[in-house]
Amino acid sequence: MNLTRRSLLLSAAATAFLPAFAQDRRRLVIVTGGTGGVFYPYGGGLAKVLSEKMANTQATAQVTGGSVDNVKLLAEGEADIGFSTIDSAYDGFTGTGAYGGDGPQNVRLIARLYDSFLHVVTAEASGIDSIAAMKGKRVSVGSAGSSTESIADRMLAAAGLDPMNDVTRDNLGVSESCGALADGKIDAFFWIGGLPTAAVKDLAAGGQTKLRFIGTATEMTVLQTRYPGLYQERTLPAGTYAGEDADLAGLGVANVLIVSGEADDALVTDILDCIFGNLDAVHAIHPEAAGLNVANAYIPSRVPWHPAAAAYYAAHGVSTP
Repeated sequence: MNLTRRSLLLSAAATAFLPAFAQDRRRLVIVTGGTGGVFYPYGGGLAKVLSEKMANTQATAQVTGGSVDNVKLLAEGEADIGFSTIDSAYDGFTGTGAYGGDGPQNVRLIARLYDSFLHVVTAEASGIDSIAAMKGKRVSVGSAGSSTESIADRMLAAAGLDPMNDVTRDNLGVSESCGALADGKIDAFFWIGGLPTAAVKDLAAGGQTKLRFIGTATEMTVLQTRYPGLYQERTLPAGTYAGEDADLAGLGVANVLIVSGEADDALVTDILDCIFGNLDAVHAIHPEAAGLNVANAYIPSRVPWHPAAAAYYAAHGVSTP
């Protein structure tokens, strides 16, 4: 992905004709995810809040492939703020998983936002009723290099399958996965995202394909053993999507805001001041933003917190061991 700061900012020629106050505005790039998930609308809303409420600042949200892209862009200095799942941030920080060929990425946490649910979706007509039953089927495991792909591979392995050989893999984002399932081009797909995810909600409400959501409680227990501290139990509540009339037990993973380890202390403090000083506006962005507050934005993590963020939470009465 060739996302560079040069492509995101005004050219020098154009900037020369702007008033001095406009040229001096601090410009922030927020890297999010695909348009069908929660990261993108959440990031767009956050960009609006920062632009309107943070002094002399213009923030812009950018579509990306998701967590893995975002971690790399931040580490490379091509973005200022990014969304990521906690497991992808950890893999990046340690240089493992999807980052094995790139080495450790210098990123830090500044806030825990909400928890995603691992959607494992198939059509009732497929006959698939478990992850193990995907053997020999065509399955979308998420965009190449995404956090969805990492979790999908771990889930397939936890179910006793070889992720590379026991399924025919398609690397599709959530919107593309929904379309491919509706068209009968794939048998199932994985998606790690907030509740509700717009693309999945539209697919379920459309009625063209009767969906089945597969529980992952058994595989999640395996992942908790293999990857301690990264995954937790989460429930898909009945009624989240059309046709689902019972709660479904599955896997959750925290979603976090991250910055480069080189990010300026004052910038991090300003960002957090703006977010938590304007929670009414933040809560209105998306249902998954409605529960954010200072008390739950800090969690113990295997990914280091930016020092200015840790100091911010401590100053606001949050225990930061």
